[in-house]
Amino acid sequence: MSVTQTKPIELYYWPTPNGWKISIMLEELGVPYEVKLINIGKGDQFAPEFLAFSPNNRMPAIIDPEGPDGNPITVFESGAILQYLGRKFGKFYPSDERKRVETEEWLMWQMGGFGPMLGQNHHFRIYAPEKIPYAMDRYLNETHRLYGVLNKRLEGRDYVAAGEYTIADMAIIGWAQGWERQGMDLEEFPNVKAWKARIEARPAFERGMAVGQEERAKSALQDDKDAQKVLFGQRAR
Repeated sequence: MSVTQTKPIELYYWPTPNGWKISIMLEELGVPYEVKLINIGKGDQFAPEFLAFSPNNRMPAIIDPEGPDGNPITVFESGAILQYLGRKFGKFYPSDERKRVETEEWLMWQMGGFGPMLGQNHHFRIYAPEKIPYAMDRYLNETHRLYGVLNKRLEGRDYVAAGEYTIADMAIIGWAQGWERQGMDLEEFPNVKAWKARIEARPAFERGMAVGQEERAKSALQDDKDAQKVLFGQRAR
């Protein structure tokens, strides 16, 4: 299936593991898109105009001006966006049902586990105002377990699902970029290490990861206590 995108897709985005999923996918697809930065440390995610189509006050979200039947469509939640783009453009999301189910299994694995657990690990290790040993150990151990699951899955495989590079890999890879800050040692997970290097060699991955990095560098969240209050307290600044 070949679909031509004439108007740019609007990407509401901040360079984080969830945001990277979509910038990488759009770069892989090679379709026009326009980045609308949502600075989560400044509370842009609480703006009424953003909440109108992303009610969970989370980025990423997209507006596709050329949606179904040629009419605009909004999509929030990174996994749903990946599925939508994969269906629309017929790439990185297999149409064969067995391969599609396998891809969806690992996409949901990331959405339900590899993202949330690693995020909690990162929070309690780096940002929590007090160090809570139980919480730190709980999420460190779960992170280690999940990396082990991924390592076992990648044994004898280049990619996690369907025998090819898919949206499942795109969903997982951004979270794996933080392995050091998550307290992991990639030498323990050689299959993950090789898979990570394989994807990082893709030019579209490099371009997708670069989106918004200059702006992110200006917002040192780790040192900005006010920004942390906005992000973790879930209130506008």
